[in-house]
Amino acid sequence: MRVKCVLCDKIEKIKDESPLAKKLRNRPIHTYMCEACNSRIKDRTEERKASGNFVTYRDSSIDDTW
Repeated sequence: MRVKCVLCDKIEKIKDESPLAKKLRNRPIHTYMCEACNSRIKDRTEERKASGNFVTYRDSSIDDTW
């Protein structure tokens, strides 16, 4: 299966039998990101977390009283 990275438009081939290929076929809302873009985003997110200027909104320490 040919897939295209949503960030860098790089076209790659993945196996048709892989779970990722099945996910992309059955749920069109899911998008593909190449390994280079995925690792770049992961590294930069870790840097922002380490700097202390990163807030996760799913954090349980935020008071959700309505």
